[in-house]
Amino acid sequence: MPYFYFGGGNSTLLWITLAMMIIPLYASVKVQNAFAVYSKKRTLSGYTGEEAARRILAMNNINIPIEPVRGSMTDFYDPVNKTLALSQSVYGVNSIAALGVAAHECGHAIQDANDYSFLRFRHAIYPVTNFASRLSMPLIFLGLFFGSMAFLVDFGIILFAITTLFAIVTLPVEFNASKRALATLETSGILSPEELVGAKKVLDAAALTYVAAAMASILSLIRLIMINNRNND
Repeated sequence: MPYFYFGGGNSTLLWITLAMMIIPLYASVKVQNAFAVYSKKRTLSGYTGEEAARRILAMNNINIPIEPVRGSMTDFYDPVNKTLALSQSVYGVNSIAALGVAAHECGHAIQDANDYSFLRFRHAIYPVTNFASRLSMPLIFLGLFFGSMAFLVDFGIILFAITTLFAIVTLPVEFNASKRALATLETSGILSPEELVGAKKVLDAAALTYVAAAMASILSLIRLIMINNRNND
């Protein structure tokens, strides 16, 4: 009976599995450390994350609600409801990290206003991705458990590939938002040149988490294909 294993007898699968666990963990530690360091550094402008976001949006003729949300690093821009949500560690806080994160989320709002193609594409495939992420692994497990239902594995892998595509498409969206954020923080004078260095470190660390997520998804896809091929031999 075919089985879902984690690398037994195959060193390539073992290394892929380890990389899938280590890469996201490293990225998470990196962003948490960067945020912790620069969340303690106050800015000369005195802006809170919410105040900086309002100024950036006003500069770009964007009028949308800015709402506080619970948690830390739970900030997001909602392109459906046209709402900017800033976490407790950003909304009412004056720090280099808070302003960098707030500006990044404003970058997504600016992308939306400018009809940025990658943002549009990511938003278009989100419903399919959400469906695929829920079904892919259950189908793969069922197909591997019941050898006579191998077609479920193939279908599950196709669905998982859609989630991988979403992770890859997310990269230019996030990189572009950070680029817009840093440019706006500089031209507006919200952050000084020295403070911009810190904001860039925070945003670069945050971007690394998306790179790690995409890499982990790609490795997972390769691993699933290898396991399927192994069980079909």
